[in-house]
Amino acid sequence: MRDISRRSMARLGLGAGLGAATAQLTGCAGRYGAEGQEGPGWSTGRLIGDGSTSYTGRQPNQPAPPTALEPGQSPPQFVVFSWDGAGELGTGLFPRFLQLARDHGAHMTFFLSGLYLLPEDKKRLYEPPNNPVGASDIGYLTDRHLKETLSYVRQAWLDGHEIGTHFNGHFCTGPGTVADWTPEQWRWEIEQARSFVKSWRTHTGWHDEPPLPFDYDRELVGGRTPCLLGQASLLPAVRELGWRYDASSPGGLQRWPRRRGGIWDLPLQSIPFPGHTFEVLSMDYNMLANQSKNTTRAPSYNYPYWRAQATQAYVAGFQRAYETNRAPLFIGNHFEEWNGGIYMDAAEEALKQIAGRDDVRLVSFRQFVDWLDAQDPLTLARLRSLQVGEPPEGGWATFLTPAGHSRAAA
Repeated sequence: MRDISRRSMARLGLGAGLGAATAQLTGCAGRYGAEGQEGPGWSTGRLIGDGSTSYTGRQPNQPAPPTALEPGQSPPQFVVFSWDGAGELGTGLFPRFLQLARDHGAHMTFFLSGLYLLPEDKKRLYEPPNNPVGASDIGYLTDRHLKETLSYVRQAWLDGHEIGTHFNGHFCTGPGTVADWTPEQWRWEIEQARSFVKSWRTHTGWHDEPPLPFDYDRELVGGRTPCLLGQASLLPAVRELGWRYDASSPGGLQRWPRRRGGIWDLPLQSIPFPGHTFEVLSMDYNMLANQSKNTTRAPSYNYPYWRAQATQAYVAGFQRAYETNRAPLFIGNHFEEWNGGIYMDAAEEALKQIAGRDDVRLVSFRQFVDWLDAQDPLTLARLRSLQVGEPPEGGWATFLTPAGHSRAAA
């Protein structure tokens, strides 16, 4: 990888939402296995750059190509489970949810933090905007955890999941906060995140480790910013990069999405919060913020109630959309063990209750925007006319027909 510096930045032309209450392809051939072990069933790919990544063709385990809704056909109920950071910290949470997804035919989005593939002894390669070289508000991974993260990211892609980005240093407060970054600084942050993923072999020296089985420049089409900050300045940068969506907006309503500046805006959403009159953002941190006031180790006697409350919030958000406007449900989480791991239990239980129902599709953000892009714009406009919890007048058979479109226009 070329050395990253401010001069190279110039050459390239680069430069917290709470709840409502609160290469070049080389000619080399590489082989990798699903679990990172050599053996039968290996696939051959063309190594890219230093061999950290490889081009292996179309991603396996994908749903059938999307088609446009027929007149009068009800839209599917889409649900996206997404994971910020996507690092394995020795807790077993990454493989736990990979297995859960296999068990229920689900696809997810993993927003990988670029620094999770950069060893701490190489941290001075990271030049965060408006912050000291090597600084980060999230920790660098140990060698063991970095290897485990590589293994599970590899497996996630082979299972059909999406690998997006959560950028790098996660600066949410202080003078260098991402909220104040310019589009040029976001371009620089993204360039670095991509380079850490594409050059982990060079940075670690682990040349015998199998490559990631994807071309990250092709794979990366969306992300989520730290603490859901800075989207307004991010969007011009990612539009130039050809991204298709951004999942950084906080406090969205459970309605069908629209584009902002040519990019699909897929926000975390306000969903019912059992026992309260206000709603909560559809993410583990926001459940915690309303339950234990940001304390991650509250007294354990609270855990059973809070676990059930978080589960019921996700299911209530799903049920409200499923029975009315069929707006997609977006759920965001981290691989964390806050308050005894109750939010991981809640996400798992909610997925189990949602999976298998008629017309439900558990997809990645990339798969969801594939579906959006396959639809008639008039159909999407009609879907966007539905408010939160509003069922289609006359039922879907009437609502999504040419006559229904005409009535809406009138």
